[in-house]
Amino acid sequence: MSLLITDECINCDVCEPECPNDAIYMGDEIYEIDGDKCTECVGHFDTPQCVEVCPVDCCLPDPERVETEEELLAKIID
Repeated sequence: MSLLITDECINCDVCEPECPNDAIYMGDEIYEIDGDKCTECVGHFDTPQCVEVCPVDCCLPDPERVETEEELLAKIID
């Protein structure tokens, strides 16, 4: 499943450069994650890097985008 950033985001700017898929971008008010690009870092790292660096724990699984590991890996190839 891809991740999302909740409205608890403090715009600290640490997550965006850590994303290997360039899925994180500045939205209207807070950072957002493009679910079509997010792979939860599968194929790159053992854990999602945005989750690792976020000081307020606002990077969470998106319940609207449940995906298997194979589906996440396919995003890297596309």
